[in-house]
Amino acid sequence: MESPEEQNYLSHIAYDSVIFGFSGEKLKILIMEYHNTGWYALPGGFVRLNEDLNKAVRRGLKERTGLDNIFLEQFYTFGDVSRYNPEIMKTILTQSGYLSDSTTWMLDRFISVAYYALINYNDVVPKPDELSDSIGWYEIDALPDLMLDHNEIVARALQTLRDNLERKLVGINLLPEFFTMKELQLVYEAILGEKLRRTTFQRKILSLGILKRHEKRFSGMANKAPYLYSFNRS
Repeated sequence: MESPEEQNYLSHIAYDSVIFGFSGEKLKILIMEYHNTGWYALPGGFVRLNEDLNKAVRRGLKERTGLDNIFLEQFYTFGDVSRYNPEIMKTILTQSGYLSDSTTWMLDRFISVAYYALINYNDVVPKPDELSDSIGWYEIDALPDLMLDHNEIVARALQTLRDNLERKLVGINLLPEFFTMKELQLVYEAILGEKLRRTTFQRKILSLGILKRHEKRFSGMANKAPYLYSFNRS
């Protein structure tokens, strides 16, 4: 971890990332647990003085996931006075051995710019940072209680993801390059939190013109083999 001294970072500005992954059945997000506190939180960080905000977030995502090419979108800025609680950060720094005169700036009030990221669950081996005991995948409907306003951040990110389903090719980043119609439907159901009628879903998706059909996926009985699809990015 780079020395968290005030002269290296912008003051009062932070970011938090809601990193979505799809396990094949469930929508999950990455959650970390701080050292010796029992506190769970979204991955986040600070912006270096000579660094663009988006680059800072991508840097943090790479450190946590190992991935470079990630779909990333800013969706809200959280700045309520009620999210300010210096004792929480003081405890985190103390338990991690980072509390000193040079890190007291981290106890100030911060406005957080929130992003959501979409990644292929199978491509990631999560890595905790120096302040955390662990980082792992949690199902969206079975999250631990998160610190500060992070539950609110997750809820707004999920709503943003749902709002974008009809406008953006969300599945590109959550599925492998080739997938079946059933696998795509499972992604939509996981995001929406509800079951969809197969024929209605298939008719609607095909009418959008966003998919390219390929050969069937053979795994036994030929008449049961589903077609494979990919997203038409043109």
